[in-house]
Amino acid sequence: MAIKAVLRMGEPCLLAKAEPVTEFNTAALHELIQDLEDTMQHMNGAGIAAPQIGVSLRVVIFGQKESTAVNPRYPDADAVPYTVLINPELTFIGDKVENDWEGCLSVPGMRGIVPRHLKLHYTGFDQYGNKVDRLVSGFHARVVQHECDHLDGVLYPMRITNLKDFGYSDVFFPNQDFQDD
Repeated sequence: MAIKAVLRMGEPCLLAKAEPVTEFNTAALHELIQDLEDTMQHMNGAGIAAPQIGVSLRVVIFGQKESTAVNPRYPDADAVPYTVLINPELTFIGDKVENDWEGCLSVPGMRGIVPRHLKLHYTGFDQYGNKVDRLVSGFHARVVQHECDHLDGVLYPMRITNLKDFGYSDVFFPNQDFQDD
């Protein structure tokens, strides 16, 4: 449908709690998901949430459609299957937390070390109202937590515990190209 402008940190829509989706398999919902997909692919994102394009609904998409595809922004990360997740519920499994680098399409040009639960169980629905139910770990779990944070008005810098671990991508990683970050 269309590549949308991604809102940047500070925009009110990114700081608000998104509303639940109440109707599935509608033209408007399919159009939103296509807009999210087009925008995410254009910007090489690992995922994107509806509030990032100015739509305050509890909708996220993440992952790569091809199981062998590597995300250019996270070339060393495990592949995450393409997923549409609506009205998600997350349950953390265990207490183990991992610190790792994150970036965000809404915080361009920056990276930070963010603590995230290593394992989680998530549920929700796809755009047709079918149940999504997965137990995941590692990068997949990190992406889900990051994207679902957007639905509650939380951006990754709000989760950084040491601001020495937050800065410009080209300073922390001088030999890497983060043009879409």
